[in-house]
Amino acid sequence: MGSPNVRRGRRARIALIVLGVVLLLLSAGVMGVGWYYSGQLLEPGRARPGFPDTVTGSTERSVALAESRITVLPGTWGLVWPHGTARVGRVTERKGTTVLREVLDGTPPPDGTNVRMEASVWTGDPKAAHGLDFQDVRVRTELGDAPAWLVPGTSSTWVIAVHGRGGTRAESLRIIPALHAAGIPVLAVTYRNDAGAPASPDGLFHLGDTEWRDVEAAARYALDRGARQVVLYGWSMGGAIVGQFLARSEIAPKVVGAVLDAPVTSWTRTLELQSRNRGVPTQLVPIAELVSDWRADLEFDRFDLAAHPPARTPPTLLIHGTADGTVPVQASRDLAAAAAGLGWPIRYVEVPAAEHTAAWNVDPKGYERTVTDFLAPLTGPS
Repeated sequence: MGSPNVRRGRRARIALIVLGVVLLLLSAGVMGVGWYYSGQLLEPGRARPGFPDTVTGSTERSVALAESRITVLPGTWGLVWPHGTARVGRVTERKGTTVLREVLDGTPPPDGTNVRMEASVWTGDPKAAHGLDFQDVRVRTELGDAPAWLVPGTSSTWVIAVHGRGGTRAESLRIIPALHAAGIPVLAVTYRNDAGAPASPDGLFHLGDTEWRDVEAAARYALDRGARQVVLYGWSMGGAIVGQFLARSEIAPKVVGAVLDAPVTSWTRTLELQSRNRGVPTQLVPIAELVSDWRADLEFDRFDLAAHPPARTPPTLLIHGTADGTVPVQASRDLAAAAAGLGWPIRYVEVPAAEHTAAWNVDPKGYERTVTDFLAPLTGPS
């Protein structure tokens, strides 16, 4: 049967083997979670929105929706389903688990249709949405040509409009009419991994770390066609892209202003918020960052604009909604508070009850006035 010492030695070896297996399984599990959330962050296919809400009834002037966090939000929204769109306004009634909203234009789909509420409101182009003449142009990037809309104007300062992660150029359709009325040309761009634009070599988002070069190509396009200077206008991840442009582009001195709407000013804090929303321990965020760094060669500290302000810090309008459940409003508050010490002239505007990139939706006229007043001294007539 063996001596007691031999038996104890054998038990110790077995215990070490079991402990090693358990640690290996735990590590594999943690890394698996990190890989999953890295995929949610980096893989373009996972960023495209679905149709999470449901129509429960409709008339020509109203639509009933199953209550959700989004369907109860205030303001004007697009209602989108697989084969159609409508524009809906304020909530007129809430009864039980149903939300009734007014229909501003379009015809709602039949009962039972899966839909989504779209903050960008319109899904067409400047002509279809607002009757504005525009040109479909191609911006030559390092990866190939990327489509863009050019809405002409009289100013020699152009706005380069940069949509967010999983979004489209249609994000800019809310502000284009006001910019056009002010005489400001708008170039609404696409970047790598967008529909119609070249894919990145690895097929992944780089969260602004490479996408800024496509926006730089768009700025060069503008400068080659008569612009003397540009304003960068970014929504959500578009804000992170703008930040990297200001930090790293050799033509950043041509940027005379920036508008950042619910921008990602820290990916770490954004991931922490989204972890809390999902009930996932925030301690796993560094694992997701580690895996994302391994997959896409990302330095997450670089995106923290308060800790690492860009080389170019032009006058900036920073807008954020208090109800943002995607990008933390506190990150924008902190950047605004730190601005003076950073030598960065930032005007911060906070919009009560506005969800992610939905400040315009809550108060269109107020939003447009804020933007055009800010841009007026930067984009006077040529």
